[in-house]
Amino acid sequence: MACPAAELEPLWGETVLLDGHQIALIKVSDDELYAVGNQDPHTGAFVMARGIVGSRGDAPTLASPLHKEVYDLRTGAGLSHPGLSIDSYPSRIVDGMVEIELP
Repeated sequence: MACPAAELEPLWGETVLLDGHQIALIKVSDDELYAVGNQDPHTGAFVMARGIVGSRGDAPTLASPLHKEVYDLRTGAGLSHPGLSIDSYPSRIVDGMVEIELP
């Protein structure tokens, strides 16, 4: 369990530390939540939770707050730089709590 889902605000990231993994939780809507690595792959800084939430086509996205590289929240794939990606973790809300599956 990571945290109560009710504590997450839509379109605003929060960071959780689970078993040594810094994870950015991004709540897009009440029924849409993503868990991605908090480390910016371009700079190495742990800042992705402060990124800019948006979309590209039907893909929910997160742009790095530093250099604005854009990543697909569903897969972590880099959209502006295909050679870069962020970790993506399966997540869900169960009984009001956020669950994240770690590798």
